Amino acid sequence: MQVHLLKSKIHRAHVTGANVKYEGSLTIDADLMDQVGLMPYERILCGNMANGARFETYTIPGQRGKREIVLNGAVAHLGAVGDRLTIMSYALVEAAEAVGWTPRVVVLGHQNAVVNSRGL
Repeated sequence: MQVHLLKSKIHRAHVTGANVKYEGSLTIDADLMDQVGLMPYERILCGNMANGARFETYTIPGQRGKREIVLNGAVAHLGAVGDRLTIMSYALVEAAEAVGWTPRVVVLGHQNAVVNSRGL
């Protein structure tokens, strides 16, 4: 048997931009992606803490060190600059491996600086 478990989470990511004309995705600073083990074009689920919207899209790596989180395409309508997102990815894991599983999590603060992390 396999189970879906939280693999990665970026909590309280501050939206720094929105581009409705881009074809889609969520741009995430490549440094943040590396910290939590997100891959380019990986499927993600996002929750917007400002309006309760939940949406699924994929990751696009942004410039390292810029700390940008940019809503692209249709998802740009589901948030605004300044909103806080929870960005999650999941893995399909054998049940035996799930015992003791720990996701990689970062919590962001001012200017998307990491203020807390676990499972890294």
